[in-house]
Amino acid sequence: MKYEVKNGWTNADEELKKAVYDFSVGYMDFLNRGKTERECVDTAVELAEAAGFKPLTACGALKAGDRVYAVNKHKGFAAMVIGEKPMTEGISIVGSHIDSPRLDLKQNPLYEADEMAFLKTHYYGGIKKYQWTAIPLAIHGVVVKQNGETVKIAIGDEGDDVTFVITDLLPHLGNSQMNKPAYSFIEGENLNILVGSVPLGDAGEEDKDKKEDKKFKANILKLLEEKYGIDEEDFTSAELEIVPAFKAKDLGLDRSMIGAYGHDDRVCSYPNLRALLDAPTPEHTALCLLTDKEEVGSMGNTGAKSRFLELVILELLSRTGEGTDALSLNRCLDRSLCLSADVSAAYDPNFASVYEKTNSGRMNCGIAVSKYTGSHGKSGSNDAPAELMAKVRGIFNGAGVLWHTAELGKVDEGGGGTIAQFVADLGVDTIDCGVPMLSMHSPFEVAGKMDVYQCYKAFGAFFNRKI
Repeated sequence: MKYEVKNGWTNADEELKKAVYDFSVGYMDFLNRGKTERECVDTAVELAEAAGFKPLTACGALKAGDRVYAVNKHKGFAAMVIGEKPMTEGISIVGSHIDSPRLDLKQNPLYEADEMAFLKTHYYGGIKKYQWTAIPLAIHGVVVKQNGETVKIAIGDEGDDVTFVITDLLPHLGNSQMNKPAYSFIEGENLNILVGSVPLGDAGEEDKDKKEDKKFKANILKLLEEKYGIDEEDFTSAELEIVPAFKAKDLGLDRSMIGAYGHDDRVCSYPNLRALLDAPTPEHTALCLLTDKEEVGSMGNTGAKSRFLELVILELLSRTGEGTDALSLNRCLDRSLCLSADVSAAYDPNFASVYEKTNSGRMNCGIAVSKYTGSHGKSGSNDAPAELMAKVRGIFNGAGVLWHTAELGKVDEGGGGTIAQFVADLGVDTIDCGVPMLSMHSPFEVAGKMDVYQCYKAFGAFFNRKI
């Protein structure tokens, strides 16, 4: 039988078209509500509880059909539906990540220069720095005060709220700048957020000799104290992220695409979550895993390298009466299957020279399955076994899922990694698959609605697998 990549819109009936467009509405709302990993977790908890899921720690014994969730330090999430078969016969895991490239505020960020106030940043993940200048920006995150109080911050993208910007040099004075390599014509230390230009007013005649030297910085501190009750030292225990201020938008005259910040990897995380929430009682316990820190290597106690997945599985083994010993855990992991759900690069005819066309992801052709990722000689890759690839083919074909295979560009052009290798390190048969994307890691990435829906359909078929 001939293998061919098919465009999902070709011969799509009205029922499929409606399903595709309807699913995109919920996904775009998820993007708008979850611009940080913490916000994504909060939204996931809300959606899970609305679907009847209960906190794992609040449950006793578990049986087939029970629906539970767990949160990892505000930045990771897992939801599970207990299956008919013992967990030691293996479970079905779909793992994706909810962090995205961005700018983080430094711990001592606020300063003034030449009668303007700025916030200093440190970029997170792989970005093209020049793409973050001269666009509207928002500040999202939390400030944890010394007394333990957590103050949530979201400024810049609601209604007539204020916004922020990183200034850029006008082209009339940009000759020297534009002759530099693209990597360095915007320096990381120059990604400073403009936040104010009004000085703090004089206190009065009696204090004229005691004027604040840094009035512009002082005025920003005054505004922060008035609105949020925070002072300058509170920045040291804050996690504040600079993200694009715009919302997810329908893209194209035919509204067939979505332009948004954070597709990587929320475009896989939302279908992952929704597929799990919508899943009937499966044969194998189904687990949706949402992790943090993938964009910087998956390290730390909220990344895929953490023990969170093992802890959740041990809790499930304990509550299903299958024991908490190392043998039971390792039997479960060894017999489990995992889809590492992360985006792939969609073939872009505007930059055709870096793609190997016959092995590239294609927009509107469904979920892209990558037997391996990595870079150059598959460095940093999980290379899935052929047996697993055959099983995944069977699952997707049996459910009528639109899919194709993909690599991340030409062999020597670069590449990238996912969480697959870290799940596979636990003994789990793991393969990469996800939505092909244009403009990956930019502030405004592009995904096809057909692919987002097929991703949801694929994960649902995987959670309900019979093999």
